[in-house]
Amino acid sequence: MIIFDCDGVLVDSEILSNAIDAELMTGAGHPITAQDLIRTWIGRPKREIWAAIAAERGVAWPEGLLEEADARLLCAIETELRAVEGVAEALRQIDPPLAVASSSALPKLRRSLERCGLLHVFDPHVYSASQVARGKPAPDVFLFAAAQAGVAPEACLVIEDSVAGVTAALAAGMRAIGFTGGRHTYPGHGELLQEAGALEIVDHMRDLPSQVAALRTPRSDASG
Repeated sequence: MIIFDCDGVLVDSEILSNAIDAELMTGAGHPITAQDLIRTWIGRPKREIWAAIAAERGVAWPEGLLEEADARLLCAIETELRAVEGVAEALRQIDPPLAVASSSALPKLRRSLERCGLLHVFDPHVYSASQVARGKPAPDVFLFAAAQAGVAPEACLVIEDSVAGVTAALAAGMRAIGFTGGRHTYPGHGELLQEAGALEIVDHMRDLPSQVAALRTPRSDASG
C-alpha cells in the first residue's frame, strides 16, 4: 500500500497554513516567519505545534487565537487551496491500494482533498492523527492506516514532505520517499528528509510513479 501525507504532498496547503500562523503569532508578540515554522515544525499536529511554541516562549497564546488560525485556514482552503502540481496525473499512474495519513484534523483533511478533487481517489482510506493517541513523529497514524486497510506495515511505502513524517514512517516499520515539490520547500529540504531516512527524494510529482514502482517489493504487491 502507498500511504500519502496530505498537506504539502497532495494539496499545496503548508504555505497557506504557516503564513496564517506566523502572522497571528507575530501579532501576539512572538515574531516568527512562515519559513521558520516550516523548517522546524511541519508534519506535526497543529495544536501540538502551537502548544510547544507557547511552552518555549513561556507565555500562553491569547484566548481564541488558535481558533482564529483554524477559521482563517478554512477560508483559505475554500478560496486559495490547490492540488500539488502534477499530483492527479501521478496518482493515475500508481497502482492501488492508496491511503492518506495526515496530521490534519479529519474534517479539514477530507475537505482539503475534496476541494482539490482528490478525495474519491483515497476514500475510505483517509486517516487523521486525531484518530490516534499520538501525532507524528510517533508512528500511530501510519500504523492505524495500515491496520484499517488490512496491510502489514512492512508492505507500506510512505510519501512524506516532513522530517516528522519520515521519522514516523520508519518508526512504523515502513519505508519512505521524501517529497520536495510543494511551494513551501526550502534549501536543504531534501537533504534533511534523506538524513531522516527517506530512501529517495522526488521534487516533482511527474517522477513519483517511477520511484514508487522501483521501490514496490513483491511482498507489498501481494499484500495490497
